[in-house]
Amino acid sequence: MEFALLYGGIILPLTFGLVYVAEMYWVWHSMVEFTRDGARYAATHCYQTDTQNVISYMQTHIPTNIDLAQFQSGGTAEISVVYQQIDPTTGILGPVACDGACSTDCVPDAVTVSVTNYEFRRFVGYLHLPPIVMPGFPTSMPVESNGCNGDNASVTCSP
Repeated sequence: MEFALLYGGIILPLTFGLVYVAEMYWVWHSMVEFTRDGARYAATHCYQTDTQNVISYMQTHIPTNIDLAQFQSGGTAEISVVYQQIDPTTGILGPVACDGACSTDCVPDAVTVSVTNYEFRRFVGYLHLPPIVMPGFPTSMPVESNGCNGDNASVTCSP
């Protein structure tokens, strides 16, 4: 009788709690790698003002352990991409000043990719608990090549 009470009241909930926390940390790590991958893509591909090329790439390369429905149309999770340029007078990063056409004349200096409003919903639905809103996952990187090859006369840029 003592074992049944101990097992049902302490050991079993502790085991499920440990599995829940481990899965949450696994998803946390996956989100960090997801934003790093998006920032790498943005740093090496063509700058576009609507940033749709980076968002499309990220939506098609979501890790398998993340809830895909939150990242597709109508989902709660949001992917944001912000390009920055260094102001020559102050040396501070600010918004990009060029028109956004993919060329060697318009190369931002840095990019920040972040995922916000992602909710960890696994297992809490069974207990009728609210989902855990994960913090934002921003990743910043310097822009390396803007995805353009060649000189201004014949430039090929990868979207």
